[in-house]
Amino acid sequence: MQNILAIWQREMKSYFVSPIAYVVLVVFLFLSGLIFFGNLTEVYQFMMTTAQTGQSMQPIDVPAYVTQSLFRTTTVILLFLVPMLTMALFSEEKKRGTIELLLTTPVGNFQALMGKYLASLTFLVILFVSSAITISSLFVYSQPDLKPILSGYFGMFLYGAALLALGVFISTLTENQIVAVILTFGVSLVLWLVSVFAASATGVAKSVINYLSVISHLDDFIKGVIDTSHVIYYLTFAFVGLFLAYRSLESMRWKG
Repeated sequence: MQNILAIWQREMKSYFVSPIAYVVLVVFLFLSGLIFFGNLTEVYQFMMTTAQTGQSMQPIDVPAYVTQSLFRTTTVILLFLVPMLTMALFSEEKKRGTIELLLTTPVGNFQALMGKYLASLTFLVILFVSSAITISSLFVYSQPDLKPILSGYFGMFLYGAALLALGVFISTLTENQIVAVILTFGVSLVLWLVSVFAASATGVAKSVINYLSVISHLDDFIKGVIDTSHVIYYLTFAFVGLFLAYRSLESMRWKG
């Protein structure tokens, strides 16, 4: 456990020593704030237009609409930002030639893998906590239901954890960070868009395609429903990604 903590501390320092952490954090906060403000403006303009035309209007749960729209858009933002968090975890070690030293020390493959993965998860939590500051303004001017917001963040965490595991695995395959970013983004985008192909499928094939989609399991969380089947999906996804990363590291040891 001490070795995992040591690797975690080293990776957290490396995030904030380089400009990557600050770029990712600033971009995420800027886009989250922009989307949040855009959603509020959209609702306000709709209500004003409806009032001016004298049309009857059904009550709108503004906080729920704004937060759900923000969560759905954040899934797209993470497709771009997650590869930046994982691109250097192992590819940089390979490029510098320090991967052999890391894998032959008493730290071990599993501990090195978990230390790096937990560091990326920690930074993901930092992103979500920072975005919660924006959402907290809703509690000043309204009384939103807290449970859907918490379940939405929980689902976003599981979604991000799955993509991070995929990024860690791809980072073990190449020493080029640009290649790691492109591959992680490409594979994540395919898994994000796979549900589109379900429209032309039928029966079992449609169910299988929908199940493979990383985004189709998130909708219930955003609506405030925590379904164990979705939790199992994301945990299994993350486990498979980490398992493949571990096997990839093991293959390096054999080759060495």
